[in-house]
Amino acid sequence: MTCMGCVSSIEKVLAEIAGASDSDVSLEKQQAIIQYDPEKTDINQLKEAIVGAGFEINI
Repeated sequence: MTCMGCVSSIEKVLAEIAGASDSDVSLEKQQAIIQYDPEKTDINQLKEAIVGAGFEINI
């Protein structure tokens, strides 16, 4: 992430996922903390959404 537009893009794709209830995307920390319901989505679906939006994931 390089700007607030990146943060906004990630927040937007996460908001579209059923089961993702809250996210805290931080440009300063270069991280996203995501609360989700594991009965409705999983970590792989969240990762795919972020990568699909054009961002890399480092876990």
